[in-house]
Amino acid sequence: MLKYVDYDIVFQEIPDEVTLAINLSNCPHRCVGCHSPHLRSDIGEELTEDTLSALIRKYEHSITCVCFMGGDAVPDELCHLAGFIRERWNGNIKTAWYSGSNSLQDERFKRCFDYIKLGEFIQSLGGLNKKTTNQRLYRIHNNTMQDITALMQR
Repeated sequence: MLKYVDYDIVFQEIPDEVTLAINLSNCPHRCVGCHSPHLRSDIGEELTEDTLSALIRKYEHSITCVCFMGGDAVPDELCHLAGFIRERWNGNIKTAWYSGSNSLQDERFKRCFDYIKLGEFIQSLGGLNKKTTNQRLYRIHNNTMQDITALMQR
């Protein structure tokens, strides 16, 4: 079951997008120095189509993207919700996924999202805003992953 803990409107997670970032719990990764270690626990409210619709409707005239922060424990549910967003909002709201996995576990996820961040957080290398990071942010276009990490470091 996919659960969310909180959300915020952010401007730096996805380049050139005003993003509704939804923090998901039950993260299977145990990154040292994680900025949100509480998200390792199975906490929060279930994220359903109805719950997601209510969140998006609240901000739909302000946001251009919805980013799922985590959700690695149930990626099939994330794909389903990303497809729901595309269909319900006619492709007018982009979808993104911040995964802690170091590689894409299934190629079909490229069809679910407009953006995917991959890579565990390694404290000594820093996050996406550092040139030394191991994490990568990709824009998905025509089933191809274009590395746009450099846009995070401007």
